[in-house]
Amino acid sequence: MTTPVQTQTVTLSAAAAEVVRGMFQQRNLDDTYALRVYVSGRTCSGLQYGMALDNKPSETDSSFESEGLKVLIDEQSIQYLAGVTIDYIDDERGKGFLVENPNVLPSCSCEGGSCGSSEN
Repeated sequence: MTTPVQTQTVTLSAAAAEVVRGMFQQRNLDDTYALRVYVSGRTCSGLQYGMALDNKPSETDSSFESEGLKVLIDEQSIQYLAGVTIDYIDDERGKGFLVENPNVLPSCSCEGGSCGSSEN
């Protein structure tokens, strides 16, 4: 049994929800499946996020709905995902999911603060 979340942690945009529904359809998945959202690591520019289609929630997962889709979050990731919005973009930046997390500012933890810089 999953633990219900009192407030919606992750919000899917209509575009993101449409793409996820398309993934469910393409794979012939039924309504026992949910979108799992998780933090998969940290880089010098911030958190890395992952998503998967999952029908085996853990007892410690939190579960809620966004845009009519069930969303699962594991107990370790939920602390980092409060207020996150997931959108789907298809523009000059590329095509894919865009995670906007208002709680985490991009930062550089590289030694000497030299992320992305090059010496001449």
